[in-house]
Amino acid sequence: MIAQAILPKIKPGATVKVFEKVKEGDKERVAQFSGLVLSRKHGSEQGASFMVRSTIAGVGVEKVFPINSPLIEKVEVIDAPKKVRRSKLYYVRELSRKETRQKMGTAK
Repeated sequence: MIAQAILPKIKPGATVKVFEKVKEGDKERVAQFSGLVLSRKHGSEQGASFMVRSTIAGVGVEKVFPINSPLIEKVEVIDAPKKVRRSKLYYVRELSRKETRQKMGTAK
């Protein structure tokens, strides 16, 4: 479950690290997935979710995480831009990492 204090910080343009429980055979471990939040859907209601995009081994990977999922252990917000001009950042799929940082206004 995600802490109620973190929910308002998970918004498009934020860089987050999601810790989720993964079951492999009879063992359970915590896997982390970090990336850019592309969208947040359905506010805080029962079916609410957010989409995170990351590049792994040169391939873009997107995961949709339900907010009310018991498999999510915690979410850390690494950084967030002050203002993003879109509610859904799907255009980032076609941009390079450098172009994305320039558009978001985050300098690294």
